[in-house]
Amino acid sequence: MEKRRKLFCEISPATYAIALKKQIITRHLKNLLGNEKFAKHLQSEPLPVVVYSSSNNMIKRGPGIDPQLQLNKADNIRLACSRMNGLIINPGETFSFWKLVGKTSIKNGFAPGRVIVNGKLVAGVGGGLCNLANTINLLVMHSPLTITELHHHSDALAPDPNGKRVPYSAGTSVNYNFVDYRFRNDTGQPVQLCAWCDNDDLHTELRTTQEFPTTYRLVEEGHHFHKEENGNYYRISKIYRETLDRATGEILSRQLQWDNHSKVMFDPSLIPEDQIC
Repeated sequence: MEKRRKLFCEISPATYAIALKKQIITRHLKNLLGNEKFAKHLQSEPLPVVVYSSSNNMIKRGPGIDPQLQLNKADNIRLACSRMNGLIINPGETFSFWKLVGKTSIKNGFAPGRVIVNGKLVAGVGGGLCNLANTINLLVMHSPLTITELHHHSDALAPDPNGKRVPYSAGTSVNYNFVDYRFRNDTGQPVQLCAWCDNDDLHTELRTTQEFPTTYRLVEEGHHFHKEENGNYYRISKIYRETLDRATGEILSRQLQWDNHSKVMFDPSLIPEDQIC
């Protein structure tokens, strides 16, 4: 088999930094020259109707997981939440994760957490914010809002807690500022994003002024793990989003959202045997 030629960003840490800076500058220019209207108004008073809510514990525990990086991740998420909690996204406006959070630097208060670089988990300033971006994505997936930018990474970073599998519980990637998470409000009413932390738990809500006529649910099919020829294990499944009529419960549409093929980033001995095919 012919050996794959390394990309410029993979040659050395210096070339990675150069490629990163280029991408950041390019995204700044696109934002400046584009015509998107970004949401920025924070409102302390919550809108009356909860569209969807989600909570999770920010601290992962297990073999090979650095506890300090996990504590730092929680601090990074708390800081990011403080910059978007109560955000009003009016009709026609776009939510941009990085427009709100800003640059993830030590100077701006962020600490080293786990990040994925060239397919490997390493320590990096601002690490762990994917947890927040993914939780927001889970809210949006249960709403009629329009996702305009989404990047996937492995959703097999750690074993599922207590063997419980929640589709789209992880796997949304963000990297300042060119790997963004964005959605647009194409409905006729405002929506509000609430995100806050209580001890080590992250809480999020999507709110609005009146109920939408549809509801949504995620359905995962064919979930299993598989060891491939390269010796690595992968999580494999298909995740669908169903749109239902709120009044009747009738399924109006069913769309494939992710044909999941995620490399396992934790000790594969922790995979339940009955989930290996």
